[in-house]
Amino acid sequence: MSEKTVTEKETAGVKAPGKQTAGKAPVGETAATTDDSLFRKPADKAGAKSGRRVRVTLVRGLTGTRESHRATVRGLGLRRINHTVELEDTPAVRGMINKVSYLLKCEA
Repeated sequence: MSEKTVTEKETAGVKAPGKQTAGKAPVGETAATTDDSLFRKPADKAGAKSGRRVRVTLVRGLTGTRESHRATVRGLGLRRINHTVELEDTPAVRGMINKVSYLLKCEA
């Protein structure tokens, strides 16, 4: 049972699978590619263009509520009881308001 020890000279030309030599990118590709589509803002929705706004007020506390409901309230921008925010009237915002409607007071 003799074990062969691998020397540095034997492994010098062997690359690990999936690894690249440091500082060298494959031909035709740059090391850091920038794709502008990753940084673009999404197109405005129809509700946002019309300028319709909805005013939302948190009227009940978050103690004893589900974690997802607390996250939804925070996503609406509400921080404490009687805090009011004015949001654009979009389907996404309406869905969030519908989810936690028992905690909110809504004005169009």
